[in-house]
Amino acid sequence: MTPPTPLSTLKTIFGYDAFRGTQEEIIGHLIDGGDALVLMPTGGGKSLCFQIPGLLREGTAVVISPLIALMQDQVEALKQNGVRAGGLNSALSQEAALEMEGAMVRGELDLVYVAPERLMTPRFQDILSRTPLSLFAIDEAHCVSQWGHDFRPEYMQLAILAERFPDVPRIALTATADPIVREEMAQRLHLTTAKRFVSSFDRPNIRYRVVVKNNPKKQLENFIEREHSDDSGIVYCLSRKKVEATATWLSERGYRALPYHAGLPPAVRATNQRRFITEDQVIIVATIAFGMGIDKPDVRFVAHLDLPKNLESYYQETGRAGRDGLPADAWMAYSLGDAVFLRQMLDTSEGDETFKRIQHQKLNAMLGFCEITGCRRQALLAYFGETHKSTCNNCDTCLEPVATWEGTTEAQKALSCVYRTGQRFGAGHLIEVLLGKRTDKVEGFGHDKVSTFGIGTDHSDKEWRSVYRQLVASGIVSVTPQTGGFYLNEKSMPVLKGQEQVRFRKDPTQPRGGKKSSARARTSRLMDEVCVAPGTRALWDALKSYRSETAKEAGVPPYLVFNDATLADLIEKMPLDDIELLAVSGIGQQKLSAYGDEILVIIDAHLKEIV
Repeated sequence: MTPPTPLSTLKTIFGYDAFRGTQEEIIGHLIDGGDALVLMPTGGGKSLCFQIPGLLREGTAVVISPLIALMQDQVEALKQNGVRAGGLNSALSQEAALEMEGAMVRGELDLVYVAPERLMTPRFQDILSRTPLSLFAIDEAHCVSQWGHDFRPEYMQLAILAERFPDVPRIALTATADPIVREEMAQRLHLTTAKRFVSSFDRPNIRYRVVVKNNPKKQLENFIEREHSDDSGIVYCLSRKKVEATATWLSERGYRALPYHAGLPPAVRATNQRRFITEDQVIIVATIAFGMGIDKPDVRFVAHLDLPKNLESYYQETGRAGRDGLPADAWMAYSLGDAVFLRQMLDTSEGDETFKRIQHQKLNAMLGFCEITGCRRQALLAYFGETHKSTCNNCDTCLEPVATWEGTTEAQKALSCVYRTGQRFGAGHLIEVLLGKRTDKVEGFGHDKVSTFGIGTDHSDKEWRSVYRQLVASGIVSVTPQTGGFYLNEKSMPVLKGQEQVRFRKDPTQPRGGKKSSARARTSRLMDEVCVAPGTRALWDALKSYRSETAKEAGVPPYLVFNDATLADLIEKMPLDDIELLAVSGIGQQKLSAYGDEILVIIDAHLKEIV
């Protein structure tokens, strides 16, 4: 019998015909006993890089994972494919945990997932010393970095694996790490000599869009209504209060929207997360407490109602959309208030000057991404050290090029008003002065007497707000941490003196939502692209219905039966027998045996219906 190879394992176990990018090279390197540091985008297939070597090398592969949900998801997916896998976490009974530990020592498991806290206990270290080990995989390895966005102190201890088990190959993987974080990962995990594999960070299936806030909840509703009313998605907000208000707002408008934040009772959080994972067309509204452990591949959109603190967070959060490679959206609403609030929060945060300086640089990059007039994908990839040679034609600035206007005079007026009023007020008051409004506050401070009073009546309140937003974003005006007032800095003076020119983005006009109907039409960019042939939308619905019923009976999320990419491939190929079914992406021997006959019946009924 021919021994299994990486490619044959990929096909028979996971149902895929070919590796992507550097997967095959990473797998071969690990099988040969080499250490690896892997940077690969979310949805790029990181898990296969250690799962296949774990199946082909002698012994048990130990995967260090930070969250229970992430472990459970991957373990269940492996079991669906017939792999001997388990997860050791606090959700297990003591009896179940003891049984799994015994199976490890006896070499009866191919892969075991464990949290770093459990891994470092003396008891588990003893179990490892008695277990035949094939490899260690450190997932979400950016958690080791103090400069990263998900720092987990327990990850700092994982260097002990290199000392205690020097002959066991190790692989550390992450989807988000700038050059600083990469070096820290290598140093702290003792992987400085490991071979590095850096894949493209590009997620070409994701469409990036940023809009200026103008009734953001309504803007969000319009976005979902037009493109994703039939889809699952995630909406991120900064505060718990805003999470609950937004979830209520969407629920009142007929969407299945659920809140998620750390202040909710654990049982409610668990129920809402489970519903999001196991049901279709559920929208989770959450703080950043949600998402790191979510491996749901058919999230069709991620929306931000508040500005993320840095591009690493933004990239990771938006990367939870379209993990199956099918069309998805990253949509964000952003305002001057967001920029001011985050600068205040950063300046008043704990941390030394070095930490604050680095975080300021990260926030500046995030603000620059929002205000850019060129291709957003190029800017995002450039941040991670990657060059995208041409425009992407799949972001808002490419699809609808942004107009700019020469605004040096307006910038000078705005900065002069900051100076004339004492460098202590925010945009609202400054705009009232520029527009010549004799409010109690303006007159109370005597600002109706300053030279900038009324010099801005040729622009609207909204236009001046855009000017100040872009001045804050570009660092031409600074924000006082305690009050949020504006003051001038070294970048302000060249503009005031006419030594530097300023061009502003022209904020696009917001599209109006259509008339609300009592029964919302089902819309989805994905269905529009997949179901192009006559009658195929009915087949899509039939396959999704079968998937949901089968998953419910098995007690697993629907995407573990088949993900959307597999359904799309079934519609494109219309297989008529087992051999043709095996050519469908995501269908291996195990799933052919479990679901093949029923799928063929559904397709046969569809073909008879359209004849």
